[in-house]
Amino acid sequence: MNTAQKAGKRAIWLANGLVDVTVVVIVLVLLAFGGYAFWDSRQVVMAADASRYQVYKPTGEGSQLSFAELQAINPDVFAWLTVYGTHIDYPVVQGPNNTKYVSTNAEGRYSLSGAIFLDAYQKRDFTSFPSILYGHHMEQAAMLGEEGLFADKAYFEARRYGMLYFDGKEHGLEFFAFVHADAYDRKVFRTSISRSEDREAFLTMINDIATHTRDVDVGPDDRVVLLSTCSDGTTNGRDILAARISDEVFADPFATGPGDDQAEAGLSSWWSNMPLWARAGLIAAAILAALILLLTLRQAKNRRQQRRANSEVES
Repeated sequence: MNTAQKAGKRAIWLANGLVDVTVVVIVLVLLAFGGYAFWDSRQVVMAADASRYQVYKPTGEGSQLSFAELQAINPDVFAWLTVYGTHIDYPVVQGPNNTKYVSTNAEGRYSLSGAIFLDAYQKRDFTSFPSILYGHHMEQAAMLGEEGLFADKAYFEARRYGMLYFDGKEHGLEFFAFVHADAYDRKVFRTSISRSEDREAFLTMINDIATHTRDVDVGPDDRVVLLSTCSDGTTNGRDILAARISDEVFADPFATGPGDDQAEAGLSSWWSNMPLWARAGLIAAAILAALILLLTLRQAKNRRQQRRANSEVES
């Protein structure tokens, strides 16, 4: 083998090595991205998990100090919302506008998960008709993330009650409709209906457009609350759970846990609840990790061939 041939083979070997190194670097970058994506997603969800607020929950005599402590941390906290049979179990705030608590949590700190908040222009005793509570639709059952599950008739029928704490005592919630609406529908998102006949018309309209309804004795003199969150289905879609506020506090039929049907709805799988971008990053990282192995084997084979070629030349 002449000098030119040897130089050509060496150039090819160096080029192959450079390609391999470049691919490995790209793979490592993508692995880092996938790992960070998963970590970042988990951090956001963990910050919004209902369990981190349970120490503050007003659950009866002897627990008021904890709720008072949360109010001392953030005076905008004034109520507590629980939807039986779900993980919706959070303090409720009201800010000076309807943007503050989109990215501020109940402790008054910046957070992408925000907080569940009452419309800024309504009364804290829920006498505004209808009162509207807003919250993010989040992954892994955080905030109002489970509200979309009420679109399933069986899920809706199994979850009739909840609890709303305000003015120093617990009140019952009786859910009578699940509605899918547009965020800009002014007929639905009304914050102050005063006349009795207009309230009647509003309740009739809610029942007419509802995906599911329940026979609940609700009238214009009742206090009505709407839980509103983003919908998965459409860009401006909103899922709304409508409830009558009652002085009667209802027993929680899910006191031992949300139930197996909730797990079957997809809440038991960390993978299925992971954001799409995080899953895509991890899948890409796994594929490219396999490529690293293949490239490593290929590089080892090339080195063996090079050593064999060098041995033949020397001999």
